[in-house]
Amino acid sequence: MQTIDLSKIGLREMNKTLHAQAANTNQTTWEIVNPKGAHAIACGLDAPIEVTVKGSTGYYCAGMNQQATVNIKGSAGPGTAENMMSGKVFVDGDASQYAGATGHGGLLVIKGNASSRCGISMKGINIVVHGNIGHMSAFMGQSGNLVVCGDAGDALGDSCYEARLFVRGSVKSLGADCEEKEMRPEHLEILRDLLAEAGSDAKPEDFKRYGSARNLYNFDVDNAAAY
Repeated sequence: MQTIDLSKIGLREMNKTLHAQAANTNQTTWEIVNPKGAHAIACGLDAPIEVTVKGSTGYYCAGMNQQATVNIKGSAGPGTAENMMSGKVFVDGDASQYAGATGHGGLLVIKGNASSRCGISMKGINIVVHGNIGHMSAFMGQSGNLVVCGDAGDALGDSCYEARLFVRGSVKSLGADCEEKEMRPEHLEILRDLLAEAGSDAKPEDFKRYGSARNLYNFDVDNAAAY
């Protein structure tokens, strides 16, 4: 394992070192100590390496991730795994606003709670939250899966497209054009796989599925108040 002390090497040099790892690197396991809530830790990774951050992080940790696995041994600030393309990101604690925003692929697991706008504009990412999520989560969600083992706040799935939203607990309110959907066998299978990968023992049968009612795909003056 390669260890980087962020208090000694500095953020720019640390990310430069991780970016230098190629697809065929033999230095596959990295540990970052003394993060002290720094922003943009392990951003833009593009190699099959595993990075463990020993502590809490600031804005945009693991943003734009590709291929890498990033483990955050603490809580994470706003924009964790923002615009993620592939790979995996695990947060042991809570995550602040817009976790997984605009994510195109990969898996984001939050073992605590997530704040508002979790999965906003998601475009293929899979997000599993062991706890609760805040308001406006999956706003304009285009594709991918958001799994919530706890409760969801106001305006879940507002103006969403084809993202699938699974919630085990209560939903405070649904956003514009979001409705409860039928849970079919293929959805139970998707849930079962995601929960297993995220290390959750929740049962797929305990969840409800939500998604787009498809009334706002094209402008209709009769629906103007909902836009």
